Amino acid sequence: MRITKANTKAVSFACKCFHYAKSVPTVQYAYNIYNSNDEWCGCIIFGGGANNNLAKSFGMVNGEVLELERVALNGKQEFTSQAVALSLKQLHKDDPLCKMVVSYSDHRQKHIGTIYQATNFLYLGISETSDTQYLYNGKWTHERTINSKKNRAELKSKLPKRENSNKFKYVYCFDKKLRKRLAKESLPYPKDKDLTSCSMQVESKTLSNRKGGEALSPEKDFMKSG
Repeated sequence: MRITKANTKAVSFACKCFHYAKSVPTVQYAYNIYNSNDEWCGCIIFGGGANNNLAKSFGMVNGEVLELERVALNGKQEFTSQAVALSLKQLHKDDPLCKMVVSYSDHRQKHIGTIYQATNFLYLGISETSDTQYLYNGKWTHERTINSKKNRAELKSKLPKRENSNKFKYVYCFDKKLRKRLAKESLPYPKDKDLTSCSMQVESKTLSNRKGGEALSPEKDFMKSG
């Protein structure tokens, strides 16, 4: 298995074809993954993430923390955990100022973070979110994207919306002192049975679907997505 830097075209194709979100995040570093037969397997992508205060939440500054935003692979790779490990190693070479990588596993997709567990990430528990997603062009879209539209007020008044999903939160530390500190806060890795408990922690308040008059709750939406 080998790794190279990925261009915009490769990133776009991998994200839209191989990842469930079907969208391209803001990219800072992206890597192509090739298997032992030299077949292209997709891309692994790092960036600043959707949370502008990501670094601040750890008492750090912007640039010291990146988010592993996409593991957009087609399944031809021998081991996904090996692909992630290679990308982390290359990221550390390309950006020595980065001290830590954060990643999230989405319980709506029945992900518990198996690849992060196999790559020696620390598990920090369930990340509670308070932001909102809107059903835009057939897919749930982050509020920041909607706010970038010229007709954002009209869209936000008409589109169905929901609370963003709670997720399992993992961190990978390049800095040994930082890892030692966060290891004291880490928890045992979650298992498949913990998917239910995560879904139960999604805020239960109902958000109005003003377009169709139907009320959407996170619990109903979780069952529909399964």
